[in-house]
Amino acid sequence: MDHQILQTLVNLIPVIIVFAVWEAVWKLIALWKAGRNNHLAWFICIALINTAGILPIVYILKYRGKNQG
Repeated sequence: MDHQILQTLVNLIPVIIVFAVWEAVWKLIALWKAGRNNHLAWFICIALINTAGILPIVYILKYRGKNQG
């Protein structure tokens, strides 16, 4: 592998880690809320679809303030 490509990949590792943590945090919060609110369809979608945190954030915003979870 070319040295420049390898160096670029090494430089991207922190970015990938940040995005992975971002996705995991939002996904876990949304899964917790969906499970507590008995929203099975939302739970399954959030668990199976990776959307860089977008779907979990949509769920959390949609059901915030509903006095659930």
